[in-house]
Amino acid sequence: MDDRLRIGDAEREAAAHELGEHYAMGRLTTEEHSERLERVWEARTAADLAPLFRDLPRAAAPKPPQPKPTAAQRARGWLPEMPRVPFLFKVLVAILVVWLVVTRLPLLIILLLVWLIAIRRVGHRRRYHGHWR
Repeated sequence: MDDRLRIGDAEREAAAHELGEHYAMGRLTTEEHSERLERVWEARTAADLAPLFRDLPRAAAPKPPQPKPTAAQRARGWLPEMPRVPFLFKVLVAILVVWLVVTRLPLLIILLLVWLIAIRRVGHRRRYHGHWR
C-alpha cells in the first residue's frame, strides 16, 4: 500500500483497535495510548499512521479471503479444498490397521461399521444441504 494514499474511517478504526490491544498488553502507558489515539483520528494518509506503530510489534498480514463458490458449485454441493494429509500420518494409519487386523479383528469390524455409517451420513448432508453441518 502506498503511504501517500488517503485512509478512511475503517483504517483509522483498525489502527485504534490495534493500539488498544497494545495498551491492554501493557506496551503503552495511558498517556501514550491517549496521545496516539488522537493522532490516529487526525491521520489523513497511511504515512501518518506509520510512526505510531514504529516501536510496536505489528500483526502478520491478514490472509487473503477464500473464494466464494459459484451457483453451479453450490448446486453440486461444493466444499472448500480439504487439507492434505501428511505421508507419515498415512503410514501410521496403515500400520495401525494392519496391527488391528492381526490382533483385534472384532474391534476392526466395529470401527469399519462406524466409519461406513459416518460416510453415509456425510454423503447425505452433502447431497441435500450442499455443505457441512
